[in-house]
Amino acid sequence: MRSMRLAAAAALVGSAVVLSGCGPSPWALQSPTPTAPAAVSSPPVVVAPPVENDLSSGSTQRDLKAGAVSVAVNYWSDLRMDRWTANAVKPVSLSLVTTITPNDGQKVYLQKATMLAVPANAEETFPALDPQVDEASVKNGYLVLKPYSYSQTFNVGQVPEGATYVTLQFTYDFLVQTKPKADEYAKQTATDTVTVAIAQQPASG
Repeated sequence: MRSMRLAAAAALVGSAVVLSGCGPSPWALQSPTPTAPAAVSSPPVVVAPPVENDLSSGSTQRDLKAGAVSVAVNYWSDLRMDRWTANAVKPVSLSLVTTITPNDGQKVYLQKATMLAVPANAEETFPALDPQVDEASVKNGYLVLKPYSYSQTFNVGQVPEGATYVTLQFTYDFLVQTKPKADEYAKQTATDTVTVAIAQQPASG
């Protein structure tokens, strides 16, 4: 009788082992680790660089050198910048005055002032417009030694529709007395560049 009870107990233990062996493994009961979605690359956004505009604040001042001559120039436009369109006549005014170092009493004269306008955009440069020249009609030129100054207005005409800015190249030719009251002169030249944005008109339609 005792042998039969031991055999029955052994059979129950064996069946428990078999049943536990058939169950799922502990790691199978754990939640699967979520995987991060694959990153989708988008094409880069190309942003056009801002257009330089030296007259964006209304005017600009420059200090130039021509040998012993120092030139202070002020540029401005009476036309608002939003009206500087391709087809508009675009005025550019300037006023300049000079000093000389050392100042021994010699005078400084402006013989000629020239403006060359070159329209362009980020991809190409268009042909320059006809140069505008103001050449002095008096002997030696205009006296521009401080406190005497020179003022002039040049006009930028029509530029190609694709232009987004125009570069204004200024050239100033001076005659400087070699000594006070002398009839001998030295020629000195100063150059400057001013960039002005062309206002873009909205597309029609």
